[in-house]
Amino acid sequence: MIRRRTFLTITSLGILAAPCVGEAQQAQRAYRLAVLNPVPGRNAHHEGRGEGLRELGYVEERNLTIEWYLGERLPERAGELVRLRPDVILAISIPAAVAAKQATRTIPIVVLIIGDAVAAGLVASLARPGGNITGVATEITPELSAKQPY
Repeated sequence: MIRRRTFLTITSLGILAAPCVGEAQQAQRAYRLAVLNPVPGRNAHHEGRGEGLRELGYVEERNLTIEWYLGERLPERAGELVRLRPDVILAISIPAAVAAKQATRTIPIVVLIIGDAVAAGLVASLARPGGNITGVATEITPELSAKQPY
């Protein structure tokens, strides 16, 4: 499970890696990642995410700051994290993604969810999501189920 989380983290932070390609000799910019998760407390999955980031060259306190917003009151927490102006918001769950979407239309939001992003109103369609939201859906939606051969 930690490997899957590491993969998802690596994928979600790919947006941060692109600006660094041509800056090898310049001072490295510090990036800010905000994590919005309805589950309170940090656990082993958080540690696994840190390992994946270190493999990519992102080290907390050196070139990466991670702001953890854990627990209930997602709309309020989403508003708080948007005021920090992070480079990326990582929303873990549909309710977290909805709260982040309502809080900003400009900060990129990477969503890790189980469920139907289209039905939740997060994206217009999987083919053309539009807006500032991208991510990984771990359950096949009706949109994809219709295309499955049986």
